[in-house]
Amino acid sequence: MREYSIAAIPADGIGPEVIAAGTRVLEALQKRVGDVTFNVETFDWGSAYYRKHGVMMPADGLPKLKKFDAIYFGAVGAPDVPDHITLWGLRLPICQGFDQYANVRPTKILPGITSPLRGVETGDLDWVIVRENSEGEYAGCGGRVHRGLPEEVGTEVSVFTRVGVIRIMRYAFKLAQSRPRKLLTVVTKSNAQRHGMVMWDEIADEVSKDFPDVTWDKMLVDAMTVRMTLKPQSLDTIVATNLHADILSDLAGALAGSLGVAPTANIDPERRFPSMFEPIHGSAFDITGKGIANPVASFWTAAQMLDHLGEPDASARLMRAVEKVCEAGIITPDVGGKATTKEVTDAVVDAIHSSNV
Repeated sequence: MREYSIAAIPADGIGPEVIAAGTRVLEALQKRVGDVTFNVETFDWGSAYYRKHGVMMPADGLPKLKKFDAIYFGAVGAPDVPDHITLWGLRLPICQGFDQYANVRPTKILPGITSPLRGVETGDLDWVIVRENSEGEYAGCGGRVHRGLPEEVGTEVSVFTRVGVIRIMRYAFKLAQSRPRKLLTVVTKSNAQRHGMVMWDEIADEVSKDFPDVTWDKMLVDAMTVRMTLKPQSLDTIVATNLHADILSDLAGALAGSLGVAPTANIDPERRFPSMFEPIHGSAFDITGKGIANPVASFWTAAQMLDHLGEPDASARLMRAVEKVCEAGIITPDVGGKATTKEVTDAVVDAIHSSNV
């Protein structure tokens, strides 16, 4: 019997709804597979915790999480709490504190879900975006002086280190090497950002020498949005900086049909700390409590978590169930359906139990 300890942090908005759905699916997999156990412990950190305690999580939050095999995260953000407080108070301290430097965001058009792109079908768009997750534009370096005065200045300094760029570039090349097309696109803005971004380009060229079987090319981030929209079949694995990949992955999710189906993994590739898995959609307060949040992103995220834990068969079983349910038209309103969160979850649980493979 294999046992895994998972820290669930549902947090804000629809987070509790989709993490509850994901936990149900893990329980169904546990029963169906038979020789694996998922021990889930839930933490009530987030904006509600902030309103009560003045912090998003307790001071000993990271030590508490460190003992777990993985973290299953919902969403962070609330209308009455500034976004920089929610993000820097919970999600980023976990990502940075556990050096989860590879943010991995797969995107594909699932069966039964229609892309807004004309003439693009299932199989035509199948990407993985690798986002540098520890430095760059979100390093937190900068400040404000002369607050409130006409000459007030705010600086936001992007920090790129050779070690940081090398490790994310090697991760991306290895990932591209493991995929059938062995194709990588490196995204920067090196025409205008002539220091850090030029270093990115140079390091990509250096690292590529160790991966002669990987075909790679470079794109400026603005031109990349055009290529993603007009030539989606030309892309496979993509690597970019913290900010650039954050933006491009949201575009990718929308092009695949909805952010409600887009997953994320925050990985420590060296496995010194637990990695964290979260749906990409955010807290979505406009639909919170309505019972229509799309749980597919949390299911796909759980599949990423299972792969990371060394349970590829359970991960594949979960994704087969998800694709079967979507293809049958049991989908939520964000992707053109009428099903509720519970109805989609029930259908996926049934598909897991009824599967013969």
